[in-house]
Amino acid sequence: MALQALHSSGVGLRRILAHFPEDLSLAFAYGSAVYRQAGPSAHQENPMLDLVFTVDDPVAWHAMNLKKNWSHYSLLKLLGPRIISSVQNNYGAGVYFNPLIMCDGKLIKYGVISTGTLIEDLLNWNNLYIAGRLQKPVKIVSMNESTVLRAALDKNLKSAVTTACLMLPESFSEEDLFIEIAGLSYSGDFRMVIGEEKAKVLNIVKPNVVHFRELYESILQKDPQMVYKMHQGQLEIDKSPEGQFTQLMTLPRTLQQHINHIMDPPGRNRDVEETLLQVAQDPDCGDVVRLAVSSIVRPSSIRQSTKGLFTAGVKKSVIYSSRKLNKMWKGLAQEWRRRWMCCPGQPL
Repeated sequence: MALQALHSSGVGLRRILAHFPEDLSLAFAYGSAVYRQAGPSAHQENPMLDLVFTVDDPVAWHAMNLKKNWSHYSLLKLLGPRIISSVQNNYGAGVYFNPLIMCDGKLIKYGVISTGTLIEDLLNWNNLYIAGRLQKPVKIVSMNESTVLRAALDKNLKSAVTTACLMLPESFSEEDLFIEIAGLSYSGDFRMVIGEEKAKVLNIVKPNVVHFRELYESILQKDPQMVYKMHQGQLEIDKSPEGQFTQLMTLPRTLQQHINHIMDPPGRNRDVEETLLQVAQDPDCGDVVRLAVSSIVRPSSIRQSTKGLFTAGVKKSVIYSSRKLNKMWKGLAQEWRRRWMCCPGQPL
């Protein structure tokens, strides 16, 4: 099962987890502190560890965490756990982040999301925010026995494969596929213009092809519309209108709705299935799907980043943003140096 590849144990991660309330349905770590990345992150000393905690009852969890870790929160803590949970659930992408926290000698950022909100995002891509992070290799530190959550995690991976394949040609490499998958949650993200290095997706995928393969191998092998030449690292997908229609019909509901909104002329109010049938026969099918993904990610990323000003506080937000901008400038400098070494005298 693809989900098994997500699992990882680590004493250091479990030591950090011990500082927080235990009532977690899922806890995972992600980012450059967990899996090596190319680019500016490759040479970063003691990179910040990113964590996400999934909880069944956000009010109860924040109440316990406020008692244990009062200093982690911004001034919103003065309003109590119910307001914190309301901000978490009703604004942005349904996740509440506390960044720049020293825990067990490690600088961390952790987000809290309700189990119900995560399952909805995994199945339907309402925000493609935490669901997007779980489409890339992560280290799962803790997970309960919920079959509903496990099924949603697996469905999210299958949806990522289907969406990426719709945007690729008939034949492509494993790396091509993994680059498309890793780029889904960055498609339309305004932080890719301000604050994130431009080559971020490539920097994530290239050093971690083995981990992506572990995550997706069984899905690729079982897909009836795909030919997976594992030893050659090559794949073929059914690009007939019938094949693409089948793929479009399995996409997450919110993505289907966004495709319908893009393609449906004002006043027509066509059925989603009718629209998908039209898109399946369109030579620009992949471009339509890409545009629909962007239309989910863009507003979600803007709302979540705006929310961070309140949940993290102004001081931490400025420090955190400056770290991101510094990484972006380092990435640009590396790219300029590479181009100059390749073509000296040419304009950068």
